[in-house]
Amino acid sequence: MPLLPSKHRAPFYLFNGHLQTIIPGLFRQVEGVEYERERLLTPDDDFIDIDWSTVGSDSLLVLSHGLEGDSGRPYITGMVKAFNAQGVDALAWNYRSCSGEPNKLLRSYHLGASDDLDFVIQHALATGKYKNVYLIGFSAGGNITLKYLGEGLAPEQVKRASVFSTPVDLKGSAQKISRIYTQRFLKTLGEKLEQKRQMYPNDLDLTDYSLFWSFPEFDDRYTAPIHGFKDAEEYYARVSSKQFLNNVKIPTLLVNAKNDPFLSEECFPIEEAKRNSCLYLEMPDDGGHVGFTEDFRKDRYYSEERALRFILGGA
Repeated sequence: MPLLPSKHRAPFYLFNGHLQTIIPGLFRQVEGVEYERERLLTPDDDFIDIDWSTVGSDSLLVLSHGLEGDSGRPYITGMVKAFNAQGVDALAWNYRSCSGEPNKLLRSYHLGASDDLDFVIQHALATGKYKNVYLIGFSAGGNITLKYLGEGLAPEQVKRASVFSTPVDLKGSAQKISRIYTQRFLKTLGEKLEQKRQMYPNDLDLTDYSLFWSFPEFDDRYTAPIHGFKDAEEYYARVSSKQFLNNVKIPTLLVNAKNDPFLSEECFPIEEAKRNSCLYLEMPDDGGHVGFTEDFRKDRYYSEERALRFILGGA
């Protein structure tokens, strides 16, 4: 599919990718979204908490959040609100350990956990309410979504998808992201590991954790072995969604900003988009990471306008 031109322009007062990333994340507030929580018991004796916002539709939007996010992040609730206003039900799922309570198992979540996404979608379809399912993912959730679609796991009810700020090449992204952002993530990840250490004292060693400064270090010591990978290299190689893009079979929009401080050059899959008629790639100059502010003061976000236009309007 030819690459799509982008109409997005950030407001003048958010003049670089860092501001476009940080300001919406810290200060955006979305009003009017009220969730009904449901706890799903998984086949491996764990749980996943999902949050529903329904308007009585036979179409459902399933949203996947970013690294260390949850269903309450403003980029999620803003999208929920936008689709509810157009008559579409929404389900925002929280990854294991991301709903405010540690999950039961040593394993948590990782950026290739498409099995959990499939479990959530199958549960929603089992209600018998939905003829159409749409998928939206942000950052880590975008990688999970694209991997899921490329693996051929999606049932026929899944019609269209849109993902934003997606590190389709995890190794490249892990090497690109600056220490300032990394330390913020490592802090919350470390807090969760400490909770798990108390549950599994013989399985986790947090010695010298405070000295970690990069994702490859973290993933090599924790993410990979806990989730069945040899090391960080194997983890990145096996779960990066870039290798699955050729197999995406439904119309899917990928929007990655050129000034995203989290994304390396390898995270802009131009050749893959050219080869796959179902994959639409849009690379606006502005947007930052999960930002895409059109007008911060009026709570207008390009990601919401674009997702609505692509998923419901087909454009």
